[in-house]
Amino acid sequence: MRISVPSSMRATAGSASASATALAAAMNMKQQPHGASTLFALLSLALLLLRLLLRLRLAAFRDAALSLHLLARLRLRPVLLRLHDGGGGASATTLRVWCPATPSSKPPLLLLHGFGGDAKWTWARNLPRLSRHFHVYAPDLVFFGAQSRSASPLRSVAFQARCAAEAMRLLGVTRYDVAGISYGGFVAYRMAAAEASDAVGRLVIMTTGVAATPGEMRAMAAREDRTVEEALLPDTAEGLRFLVRRSMHRPPPWMPDFVLDDFIQLMYVDQKRERAELLHELLKNGSGFDPLPVLTQETLIIWGDKDQVFPVDLGHRLHRLLGERSRLEIVRDAGHALQLEGADHVNRFIKSFLLDERIGPGAGAGVGRK
Repeated sequence: MRISVPSSMRATAGSASASATALAAAMNMKQQPHGASTLFALLSLALLLLRLLLRLRLAAFRDAALSLHLLARLRLRPVLLRLHDGGGGASATTLRVWCPATPSSKPPLLLLHGFGGDAKWTWARNLPRLSRHFHVYAPDLVFFGAQSRSASPLRSVAFQARCAAEAMRLLGVTRYDVAGISYGGFVAYRMAAAEASDAVGRLVIMTTGVAATPGEMRAMAAREDRTVEEALLPDTAEGLRFLVRRSMHRPPPWMPDFVLDDFIQLMYVDQKRERAELLHELLKNGSGFDPLPVLTQETLIIWGDKDQVFPVDLGHRLHRLLGERSRLEIVRDAGHALQLEGADHVNRFIKSFLLDERIGPGAGAGVGRK
């Protein structure tokens, strides 16, 4: 399998090579007898290292490192599928899915990401642990990532659900569990209720406002001091910094502009118009159900108690709707990016729910403690 390196990384590599050559030359200078000369040499080295760091596209480097980790360590490979998506037969839709390279007896698990990134970035802290216990499938949803594209005019959650279900059918997986976070949770719920109801065994919903009405979702969006596109599809470092701080209870303390700008170019530029249309469709029609149906599948609901995007009350509301066939787990001191901030809890809850436990009468809410 060939992994193509972006031209921006090739250019970076050239700059890094030139800087490294200069660095090697500086390190091989004859030792100077005077302390001033030594200090000057150390300052020169520091400046060269800083120049090398600033020229390096850290987000692109991290993206390539994630791909290599999935390929080499987790034995997951990217497969590009052409779908029959129900868009009238004339539209071309392709979906990239990270899936196991070899067969196994592990139970299949479909992971659906949200708006914050593609499959690799969203599940970076979950795939290593979950792939030990599950035959994991992690698609880039349509209009996310570089290769999941469609000529279809459809932007509904139902369209995304049909595409994910069709991808699993093409991969030969007839029965599987599904876990979705945020927007991916809307798609997962839709699959379990309609588009793949016969294929979905059990369901995991994380920080997903599926129980909110479209009117409530529009009201939540209106309370922000920026449009929904500006909030979820940032085009400036300040905008991305706002999104990170809204999504995480404990955001990184250091987020320099050049790193954020690089991540924007990697994640939010391509197919931005289509994703904005997905957002407006979500605010207009939600999951597409009115009223929201009660699922027949056993369902695990996981929420961060500091979620600023979808308040934890929506998790309790969904738990009440689904009743005794559901379980609610709340992770303390975690925000909307629950799979990152509460990764250990999320991994443990998913494994326990899908492999070890069944929900019965009396099952109730739990709290993951740090």
